[in-house]
Amino acid sequence: MRGQKNLKKSHLLQRKIYSEDFKKQIVKDVENGKCTVLQASREYRICYQSIYQWLYRYSRSLHKNTVLVMEHKSEQYRRKELEQRINNLEAALGRKQMEIDLLNKLIDIADKEYHIDLKKNISKMCSNGSGSIKGSNTDTP
Repeated sequence: MRGQKNLKKSHLLQRKIYSEDFKKQIVKDVENGKCTVLQASREYRICYQSIYQWLYRYSRSLHKNTVLVMEHKSEQYRRKELEQRINNLEAALGRKQMEIDLLNKLIDIADKEYHIDLKKNISKMCSNGSGSIKGSNTDTP
């Protein structure tokens, strides 16, 4: 009975040796964000401490005793904010375009109803350049 326990225990403690290329590939995948240390550990059945040792040895950016500063607003959060702002601006632009279309339609209806070319009259008033509009009832001197 005792011999079987020792046999099972030695069977579980197999030593695995990984090639340098394999280690570097794992480090590259973790650095590029393809997987986390935990995901690589589970996928390849490697102790996560070993992967951290490989990171310290082969990584270009991750080293012992270096501090990685994490900001509250990540780049992804900022991108989402900008996308939301773009959506809001596009919606505002659409509302303004609808307002312009409505006003143009009202001008066309008024032209037909009152037989006055409002577009032509408005452009004359705007192109005067004197700052005052002829025929307006303003009380300013």
